[in-house]
Amino acid sequence: MDVLYFAWVRERIGLPREVVETTARTVADLVTELSAREERYAAAFADVSALRVALDQELSSFDAPLAGVREVAFFPPMTGG
Repeated sequence: MDVLYFAWVRERIGLPREVVETTARTVADLVTELSAREERYAAAFADVSALRVALDQELSSFDAPLAGVREVAFFPPMTGG
């Protein structure tokens, strides 16, 4: 699946996107897998309460299942002004 990173998440990981092979069943499982890869991923996902996730461009939750999902995007909460 395609995994996209935005804003400071992209800055910490150092990639805007990547293709990930995973056995994760939920977004939380995917975060656990990614965090175990390298310190830069662990730093990006250290506080998931500061993150939002979208599955196939639909805002979702970290306990959402990944079955059939083609794209996961991680980004900080939006602020308006």
